[in-house]
Amino acid sequence: MSDPQPDVDAALDDQPYAWLTTLGRRSRQPRTVELWFHLAGPTLWFLAGDGDRANWVRNALTEPQVRVRLGARRFRGLARASSPGSDDDQAAREALAGKYQGWTEGRPLSAWARNSFCMAVDLVSEDTDPPPPDPPWSFGER
Repeated sequence: MSDPQPDVDAALDDQPYAWLTTLGRRSRQPRTVELWFHLAGPTLWFLAGDGDRANWVRNALTEPQVRVRLGARRFRGLARASSPGSDDDQAAREALAGKYQGWTEGRPLSAWARNSFCMAVDLVSEDTDPPPPDPPWSFGER
């Protein structure tokens, strides 16, 4: 029997950042990055300005089981590339541009919002395991 989908409060989208932890594709060690995100139901959306060359993208595509922290809440999820040109892909780009760049309907999207690699993380459960170690730049903040 699979875990029930986590209860994800839409207010979590008000958080400024998500912390995505992937497993290093070569080191097999946890790698955490702070990212801009959009939350739509149980799915987080991210844009990678460096495209599929971004290390966090390459890690997540190699090992899609990831961990995410939104504020004080932690989740396990499955990462996947979005389907370019799909309605979800376009909605995610518009939502991220609106949240972080002040984009409004009727205006063109920025180059970042148009051209970045779009990745989704489908949240599958609350994460009750001990959190991964803080990255060195986090100053111990959780």
